[in-house]
Amino acid sequence: MKYVCSACGWEYDEEAGYPEGGIAPGTKWEDVPDDFECPVCGLDKSSFDPAE
Repeated sequence: MKYVCSACGWEYDEEAGYPEGGIAPGTKWEDVPDDFECPVCGLDKSSFDPAE
């Protein structure tokens, strides 16, 4: 599943993870740390919505 930042549109893809940010491929969104910030605009995890 993918989650999209509501401000800038950056996508987090659970399958790909975010290795540059220390999040391994296959990491479910609920397992991403609560202090995660969008790497593009800096908004927090609560600013992400499931992709349609």
